[in-house]
Amino acid sequence: MSKMHILLTGGGGMVGQNLLEHPAIGEFEVLAPSRPELNLQDFDAVQAYLRKHKPDMVIHAAGKVGGIQANMREPVGFLLDNLDMGRNIVWASRQAGIKRLLNLGSSCMYPRNHNEPLCEELVLKGELEPTNEGYALAKVVTARLCEYITREDASYQYKTLIPCNLYGRHDKFDPVHSHLIPAIIHKINQAKQAGQTEVEIWGDGMARREFMYAGDLADALVRAINEFDTLPALMNVGLGYDYTINEYYQAAADEMGYTGIFVHNLSKPVGMARKLVSTERQQLWGWQAKSTLREGIAKTYEYYLKESQ
Repeated sequence: MSKMHILLTGGGGMVGQNLLEHPAIGEFEVLAPSRPELNLQDFDAVQAYLRKHKPDMVIHAAGKVGGIQANMREPVGFLLDNLDMGRNIVWASRQAGIKRLLNLGSSCMYPRNHNEPLCEELVLKGELEPTNEGYALAKVVTARLCEYITREDASYQYKTLIPCNLYGRHDKFDPVHSHLIPAIIHKINQAKQAGQTEVEIWGDGMARREFMYAGDLADALVRAINEFDTLPALMNVGLGYDYTINEYYQAAADEMGYTGIFVHNLSKPVGMARKLVSTERQQLWGWQAKSTLREGIAKTYEYYLKESQ
């Protein structure tokens, strides 16, 4: 039996690279073109690529991503780049007759300042977080386009997974671009190397965040490929629980062997109090993340040390 052919966009990103490292990925023939090989912002190029290679399934994991500062500084780019990439790959797949597509959304698609777990029905049910609104809008539109295509013709099954915050191997550790956990690892490692006995935490550290190890998302994606027919049309992928900022710092310190203390700078912004996705649909589908926080941080720290040599 021939292997399923899959086109993976964003193969050079954190999600894509973790998927390509998954032990079961060899069950499939995966095309993961680089940007020079396939410019997703060029619709004609995307159409030509799909017609040439004729994949059985498309996984759309590409995107322009960044932290709050980058999103605030470049809202036009975050809106247009992600909108163009999403629209082009989804619509070109439909035009090429590709029946199965798996689109990766973002928990930024959900309304801001919602303390309860975010269930899938809440998309477009409230104001988006202004600091990354452009990125979120592009992700919402792409997810809706997938939904509309399936609504018009059910033989085209275009589905969207909405991961919670991610961290892991192939993450960005540069403070200009990094998110919480890689930023913590970088900060604590610098303090450890410099012999500093204190590390600063912005705010009181009591805000809560949900971060899943990217290798676990890769595991969910492999299962989604194999169990595509049972996969809901729109589904969160997350832990279903969260930790405080203080707990993330302490877990990283324990894994990294840092014995200094943490001091809180209450003059600094802390962002939203909580953003936790509901995992009810995910649980009914029968999948859950395997990595503990300590295990995920240990693997990420090991990767960080190797890459920083």
